[in-house]
Amino acid sequence: MTAQMLVQLPLLVAAGWLLFHAMPARVLARVDRWNHCGIAGLVLATVVSIFWMLPRSLDAATSHPLMAAAKYLSVPLLIGLPFAVSWPRMGFVVRGVFLVEFVATFFRLGWLYLISPIRLCNNYALNDQQRLGGYMLAIGGGLLVWLMAKLLWGRFESPSNTDLTPAPVPQQ
Repeated sequence: MTAQMLVQLPLLVAAGWLLFHAMPARVLARVDRWNHCGIAGLVLATVVSIFWMLPRSLDAATSHPLMAAAKYLSVPLLIGLPFAVSWPRMGFVVRGVFLVEFVATFFRLGWLYLISPIRLCNNYALNDQQRLGGYMLAIGGGLLVWLMAKLLWGRFESPSNTDLTPAPVPQQ
């Protein structure tokens, strides 16, 4: 369970993110028409992410080859790719809300997996579920510290999007 949620799914999302860089410009221009401010892509990625967070979906992906194939196709194409297309178009507030909700989801799921007295996924042992809960709480804490540090001392733009040259000194 830990490997599937904290290794496999993030790697599939990263594959979709990398696929964005291979997309032709004409396809991205077409997508821009319906992805105003990145909201449509973010909604698509969120809905598909919610499906793959369900314990029943995780169980089905380990038990049924068709569901496993659906996971290997849907996570990169319907989470990673739309998110990569939408992230540069999102405004500061939308990015902030997304990041806060992302951290909160780690805390919610981590706490649920840690304190649940029963197995939520039938294919995994209770101790694996509790270990995952502890890891998710730790990751949520790390993300929260990173987010607070970015808010206090950093910027949210990538270095390629910022102008690092100093502003000219005004003449008097």
